[in-house]
Amino acid sequence: MMWKTKNIYNEYFSFRLKPEERFSKDIPDWNKFDKFADTMLVRVSWGLLYVAIYVLCISVFDMPGTHWWMYFLLPIHFLMGPVHGAIVNWSGHKYGYANFDNNDHSKNSLLLDVLMLGELFQNNHHKLPNRPNFAVKWYEFDPTYPIVKLLHMTRIIKLRPA
Repeated sequence: MMWKTKNIYNEYFSFRLKPEERFSKDIPDWNKFDKFADTMLVRVSWGLLYVAIYVLCISVFDMPGTHWWMYFLLPIHFLMGPVHGAIVNWSGHKYGYANFDNNDHSKNSLLLDVLMLGELFQNNHHKLPNRPNFAVKWYEFDPTYPIVKLLHMTRIIKLRPA
C-alpha cells in the first residue's frame, strides 16, 4: 500500500497524473518548492543537520543527560516520516471501528490515535476530509485540533468557516 502511494505521488509530481479537482481546488501550488524539497540534496542536508545537532549536543557542548550511545537513535530520526506514514496507513485501514460506511475499509483507532496525534481517525477523515477536527463522536479527541485552533486565533493560519 505504501509503495502504491509513493508511485501515485511520484506520478503526480512528474505531471503524468492529474489529481481530481476536489483534491486540487483552493490549494496553493508551490511546484518549484516541491521539486526542490524532493531532491536528494535536501534529504541528505536534513540528515546532516540531524547529525550536526547530535554532535553538538552530545560531543561539543556535552549537554547533561547525553551519552555516546544516543548516536544509535539517528536512524529513528531518519525513518520517522516513513514509519509514521506506514503506521497511519496500515493501522488506519486495518484496526479499530468505523463511524461511517465509506466503502474503503478505513477505521478509527482510539488506542493508537493518541500516539499518532489524531491521524488514526482515518474513517472520520475519509468521510469529512476538509474538517480540521478529525474527532466526531463525544468520546473521540483529536489532540492536534486545539493547536490548529490556537494557530487560527493567532492568525498564523486561517480556517475556512464550516
